[in-house]
Amino acid sequence: MTDKIIFMGTPNFSVPILKTLYNSNYKVEAIYTQPPKKKSRGQKIEKSPVHLESINLNIPVRYPDKLNNQEEFDFIKNTGVKFIVVVAYGKIIPEKLLNLPNVIFLNIHASLLPRWRGAAPIQRSIIEQDKMTGVSIMKIVPKLDTGPYLIQEAIKIEITDNFTLLSKKLSNIGSKLILESLEKLKKSKVDFIEQDETLATYANKIEKAEAKINWNIEAKKLIAKINGLNPYPGTWFKHLDTRIKILEAIEVNQKGKEGEVLDDNLTIGCKENAIRVISIQKEGKKVLNVKNFLAGHKIKKGERLI
Repeated sequence: MTDKIIFMGTPNFSVPILKTLYNSNYKVEAIYTQPPKKKSRGQKIEKSPVHLESINLNIPVRYPDKLNNQEEFDFIKNTGVKFIVVVAYGKIIPEKLLNLPNVIFLNIHASLLPRWRGAAPIQRSIIEQDKMTGVSIMKIVPKLDTGPYLIQEAIKIEITDNFTLLSKKLSNIGSKLILESLEKLKKSKVDFIEQDETLATYANKIEKAEAKINWNIEAKKLIAKINGLNPYPGTWFKHLDTRIKILEAIEVNQKGKEGEVLDDNLTIGCKENAIRVISIQKEGKKVLNVKNFLAGHKIKKGERLI
């Protein structure tokens, strides 16, 4: 008899894991995701990546504003599932649901818990220049990301990793680990490991204000922020009243004042060393390499950027 599961997830990170479960020996009975949202300026309604994938896979999808109501409790209870897999869903699971008998809620979390509990573990691991990160499969408990974990796998963070690249790597690892975890639970070969509270750190949600570039930091720290916030919200500076995002840059051993344009290749001084911009994007326009960008938007050597 095929075991049934419910899947809860929202962003692109969740999609490969959903597809892995769909193509496995488990039956995805239903999918929960965040409700569709209006895009900027209130025009087009946009479904989440998981919502769109649920349509492709022809799996029933639910997107309630709140889980803490009798309708959702009855629905989940009546499905008879043993496992509910949660991957960056974006909503707190009510304690009433967590207490359902014979149901295990498993969370696929993109960090080596207890480091980087919270909303933005991938971005924070890059921004803080961690050498390693990974994936934890943990049991969900009422307090955020504090449950014991069943299994973890670590990977090195490469200097070229940005949020998009690292997300793909971790999502692939999560796809593998969730199948291993479910098999262990089915065979009762379970050895959950409690988290060490003394080592806990929190990955707070990325605020848009963090994306404004401060040139008065070391070049390597600025590159870490550029990578961590690529593609969204993207680090930016203003030039001629235009917001410009830097999407890729490298550190170079050049010296100059903070924010000073040091040459005609858009090398910019920092507190220590400098960055050389590789790809860049004017607000509302497409991403360009520096040569093509500077052909249409002049930034002169000797200028100070803010």
